[in-house]
Amino acid sequence: MILLWLTAMIPRVRPPPCDITTQICKTPTTGQMTLLFSSFALMSIGAGGVRPCSIAFGADQLDNKSNPKNERVLESFFGWYYASAAIAVLIALTAIVYIQDHLGWKVGFGVPAILMFLSAFLFFFASPFYVKQKPSTGFVAGLMQVPVVAYKNRKLAFPPRDSDGWYHHKRDSKFIAPTTKLRLLNKACIIRNPEQDIAPDGSASNPWSLCTIEQVEELKALLKVIPLWSTGIMISINISQSSFQLLQANSMDRHISSSFQIPAGSFGMFTIISLAIWVILYDRAILPLASKIKGRPVKLGAKLRMGIGLFLSCMAMVVSAVVESIRRRKAIREGYLNNARAVLDMSAMWLVPQHCLNGLAEAFNAIGQTEFYYSEFPKSMSSIAAALFGLGMAVANLLASAILSAVDKLSSRGGRESWVSNNINKGHYDNYYWILAILSSVNLLYFLVCSWAYGPCVERVRKVSDDGNGFKEEELSTIGTIVKDEV
Repeated sequence: MILLWLTAMIPRVRPPPCDITTQICKTPTTGQMTLLFSSFALMSIGAGGVRPCSIAFGADQLDNKSNPKNERVLESFFGWYYASAAIAVLIALTAIVYIQDHLGWKVGFGVPAILMFLSAFLFFFASPFYVKQKPSTGFVAGLMQVPVVAYKNRKLAFPPRDSDGWYHHKRDSKFIAPTTKLRLLNKACIIRNPEQDIAPDGSASNPWSLCTIEQVEELKALLKVIPLWSTGIMISINISQSSFQLLQANSMDRHISSSFQIPAGSFGMFTIISLAIWVILYDRAILPLASKIKGRPVKLGAKLRMGIGLFLSCMAMVVSAVVESIRRRKAIREGYLNNARAVLDMSAMWLVPQHCLNGLAEAFNAIGQTEFYYSEFPKSMSSIAAALFGLGMAVANLLASAILSAVDKLSSRGGRESWVSNNINKGHYDNYYWILAILSSVNLLYFLVCSWAYGPCVERVRKVSDDGNGFKEEELSTIGTIVKDEV
């Protein structure tokens, strides 16, 4: 942010203004472009470190196994994390943009730079108070070792399920046997010869010949969620259609009163506002009321919320297609077929429902995804769990461009006007939305199949009691893995 600020503060690090009379503009020098791209690169690297790790690091501060309300606290944390992120985006789209428009780029870039400095200062100032988990070393190599060792041991017979000492595990580990799912990978942690395979300190003599149960379960957890993770890509594709919604808003009446109209680029606020409102209502009103009525703690499962989000996203595309069809027919009736800049006598508030549905879809699916990954993955994979949603968004952006290019190419064959033409009135954006709606409905069916195939989530068996001061939960054991206490 400081480098970007310098491009506005120092005249020599940016090209001079264009000549008004001749309309000639000087191209930036190599040094000027290097400075600008360096700022973008540093911001990308910084975001890559902060976004996936901050949510996992924040959950580490709250993930206290001795706390009986730990599961509810984490669910609340994930919701408020996304709500705060949405509010931050809302501030950026309103207050920061207003500063940049009215006070110039020097102040407009300076304010975020100062805010980033204060953020970094507060983070390091509070560092002594944080819970800091010991990082696992060689995580990627550990995952790669499992299929290699499993292939080497493919001819070994499986030992009895309840036999202790046949599977290699870490010291003080609660696991004595791996889970039965993806059973072929279990051969990676079978001890063939204890004297040769195990070192005096209890570790494997050769990590490429023997893995731990923990390594096997980490790879299983990652492989198991990939199909469900892929179902979240479609919702990110739908949410990334903001440029088309901007064109729609520009062609409609955006006035709230005779003297004020909503900027076309600000309609995305309705998505963010609906997301934040749902998180607040869900955490502070709906769940407490439902728990009071039921007489026990109530929550929506992570997979259920993911499915609801996919359904709402599909509905958002259906509504978008219907609204665009109405808008286009009205533009043609009013004689604006060749005038894409004309403003129709149609309120832009017609666009609000699709934005609200997108916000609710993201609130259900994004938060549900993050909680699902974090709860299903071992503790050592918390950063991977937090990064998966961001990875899905990155893949979605690439696929969205591919879908758009394919629609543009196929619909413009034979000299016809493309469905995604620059002239929104000549194009058929409604047909493009219908394509996304159909893909979303297929994706919803795919999610149902993947959810069924995945089976039940990892859940803790809890004894719930009410002592008059509220619900108390006592954790008994973990389903899905044989633990020493059970044996």
